[in-house]
Amino acid sequence: MRWKLKTAAVITPLILGACTATDLPVSFSARDTGFATVEARTSKAIGKRTVWAQSQAETVAASKQVRAMVQGKTISAETAVQVALLNNKGLQASYAQIGLSAAEAWQQSTPENPVVSIGLLGIGAPEVGLYRALESMIAVNLLDARTRKQRIAAAEAEFQHAQMQAVSDTLALANETREAWINAVAAFEAVGYLKRAAVTTDAAAELAQQLGKTGALNKAAQAREQAFNAEMAGQLAQARLDAQLAKEQLTRLMGLWGQDVAYYVPDALPRVPNTVSSHKGIERLALANRVDLEVARLGLAAT
Repeated sequence: MRWKLKTAAVITPLILGACTATDLPVSFSARDTGFATVEARTSKAIGKRTVWAQSQAETVAASKQVRAMVQGKTISAETAVQVALLNNKGLQASYAQIGLSAAEAWQQSTPENPVVSIGLLGIGAPEVGLYRALESMIAVNLLDARTRKQRIAAAEAEFQHAQMQAVSDTLALANETREAWINAVAAFEAVGYLKRAAVTTDAAAELAQQLGKTGALNKAAQAREQAFNAEMAGQLAQARLDAQLAKEQLTRLMGLWGQDVAYYVPDALPRVPNTVSSHKGIERLALANRVDLEVARLGLAAT
């Protein structure tokens, strides 16, 4: 009889554990689960490739690819956007949030194991004699079982919300990088214009000085030329500083550092097209493809 009780005590939790672990969810257990949605939406919207680096080897491979695209080269806006999508660490954190939400959905989809407890109790009065009894109990979390369906639905909604948030972050980064590239190129173009203007003002100041020596130009006119030349030099210095700051902003968005910052941007913006292409129903199309509205809707559904 004792052997039977011991056997039952050992086998029962194993059977119960096997019963709850035979049907584990697999839809959230893939290594890059949910990232296919981000890739598809990003490629459809801007035609760029993005990577979720989850290992040291993948990070090194992405860094080598980025270095080959920028080091010592004059990059275009398209190159800058592609580098940012491959190398921005903040974007990688957004992709990691997909994995966290997938793990939470996986956990909520897995039923909780029942708790098995076995105890030895003493029964009987001291004058009669102490009797020993073996008591076992199986406890099941009824609240967990009752709310499991709702918790799975909420976890799945949060998982979808994380995917759309990653899409929104990707598109926002691409837009910010493109704007930063335009600002940097415009800043360096302004430096070029001011350099040419500074050459003219330098020549005018030198001519005024020579004319002053001959008496053909009074002191007041010479002072005006010198003041204008100094003002132009100050504007040129400020423009150079603005250009460096604009390039640093672009560098941060692309996630570059070390030797990878040895890149260049064009000295002038591309020419404005002669005609503007029209699209019918542009407002309706824009509202239908607003990722931020979809993110807000999924966040509300999760709540």
